[in-house]
Amino acid sequence: MLALVLALLPALLCAPLPAHANGSTQPRAITPRGPLDAEESNNINVFRKTSPSVVHITTLAYQRDLFSMRVTEQPQGTGSGFIWDEAGHIVTNFHVIQGGDRATVTLADQSSFPAKLVGAFPDRDLAVLRIDAPRAKLTPIALGSSRELQVGQKVYAIGNPFGLDQTLTTGIVSALNREIESVTRRTIRGAIQTDAAINPGNSGGPLLDSAGRLIGVNTSIYSPSGASAGIGFAIPVDEVNRIVPRLIRDGRVIRPALGITSGAANLAQALGAPKGVLLVGVASGGPAAKAGLQPYARDRLGRIVPGDVITAVDGQPVADLDDLLSLIEQRQIGEKASLTVWRAGQTRKVVATLGSSD
Repeated sequence: MLALVLALLPALLCAPLPAHANGSTQPRAITPRGPLDAEESNNINVFRKTSPSVVHITTLAYQRDLFSMRVTEQPQGTGSGFIWDEAGHIVTNFHVIQGGDRATVTLADQSSFPAKLVGAFPDRDLAVLRIDAPRAKLTPIALGSSRELQVGQKVYAIGNPFGLDQTLTTGIVSALNREIESVTRRTIRGAIQTDAAINPGNSGGPLLDSAGRLIGVNTSIYSPSGASAGIGFAIPVDEVNRIVPRLIRDGRVIRPALGITSGAANLAQALGAPKGVLLVGVASGGPAAKAGLQPYARDRLGRIVPGDVITAVDGQPVADLDDLLSLIEQRQIGEKASLTVWRAGQTRKVVATLGSSD
């Protein structure tokens, strides 16, 4: 039997293939696609218009060898950012450059420039760098407003996740007025929640509306694994537009202040006072002192003398010092703030002119 198979094998190998088998060796004709739909066209337009404004940021840290004392540079981290103005200012997250000794900004055309730190505001996870690049390479991003956002709006995120440059992801505004924690443990209020994929490396990059305008700065993802899990957050652009000019001008945010010292969070409850900011110190000659506010104190016999508890600012309740600072920081030095104050069971309103935190 084996001999018969071997004898027939040459004939089988040389037999002509069916006609349909011969046709399969030729490339198939391409089916015409037709025009892109409106959504696809807009996605492409937003990316083309905005990607020149998005940058890749890498940071290095100096390390000294314990024995040779030789100093080397080690990669510290990477992230995204965007061009703020024609002077070369770059906006990113503070945590992107935190701990780094040197930063490099790579533009969309892959040209790289050393960056200098202009200023940072860790409480809002924002930082401003500056590069000395030719004006022709600097395309400032278009600004929108976060005040007008609605849940369900389409959004785009452009950044450099996992070091992959110029990546576009899409999604919607999932929720507004979220609260996230900054690197200093201060609460960032009013954050935008989105389901657009935001992965490590996207931090500091722009969140855009369907017109390609900046509406937020991508800052964090909520995920046990560290990768995108459908919940990302961005600092609203109205907050960014308030803080960045101050960082460019002063190198830091000089905050408005009342000149007070607050007690521990549980002290108000222990003293039978309402929830708010209980004063244990009032700076002499400061805004609070000029408005007539007084701290809790002890008399000569050691008895507690009731002082003031700030319970609201311009009618907005404050539950703790973080609430108070968030409301005060939205104002300018020299502005007046109406304070609702409680003392010994009596509530009153006073007006304080905000001073400087310096």
